[in-house]
Amino acid sequence: MPYEPPPELAGLSLAQIAELVHERKLPPLDKWSPMETGDSEMRIAADGRWYHQDGEIRRPAMVRAFASLLMRDAEGQHWLVTPTQKLSIAVDDAALVAIDVRHDGDALAFRLNTDDLVIAGPEHPIRVDGDPDTPAVYIGVRHGIEARLNRSTWAQLAEIALAGDGTSVSSQGVSFPIVAS
Repeated sequence: MPYEPPPELAGLSLAQIAELVHERKLPPLDKWSPMETGDSEMRIAADGRWYHQDGEIRRPAMVRAFASLLMRDAEGQHWLVTPTQKLSIAVDDAALVAIDVRHDGDALAFRLNTDDLVIAGPEHPIRVDGDPDTPAVYIGVRHGIEARLNRSTWAQLAEIALAGDGTSVSSQGVSFPIVAS
C-alpha cells in the first residue's frame, strides 16, 4: 500500500488531527529489550537531514521508517531500536523538525518533517532553550525525542503568542513560555 501523507494542517480540524495521530501505528519501543548494541553510523543534521556513513538518506520513506524507531535515553543519547538491536545515532540538535503549526481553540498541532502530527500538551511539551536573541523552541514528540521548530513555524507560534500575552502559548490546558530567559 503506497504511503499517503496527511493533508496540510490548515485543511484539518483539531478532531481530524487527533484522529490521524491516533491512527498512526508506531512500534512499541518501550516494550523491546534488545540484547545487541552498536553504532548505526548515522547522523541527523541540525536541519533535519539524515546521513548514513556521510551519504544523505534522500528517500522520505526511509527517514520516516527510521524516525519511528528512534528514542532518546536519560543521558541524551539517541538510539535506533528494533526488537533485536539498539544502535546509537548522532544527532546535531533535535532529531526532528517542526515545519508547520495550527492553532485551533485550546490546542496547537504541529506537523513534522516526517509527516508526523503532534498536539502540544502535557505529554508533548513545548520548551525554549538558547537566549532571547537566538531562541530555540522544541516540542516533545515521543520516547524522549524532540522536534525543533523551524524559523517559519517559530514565527507562526510567535504570532499566536502575540495574540495573547505575548510571551506564552497554551495547548490542552497547559501554558508554555516561548521566550528564552
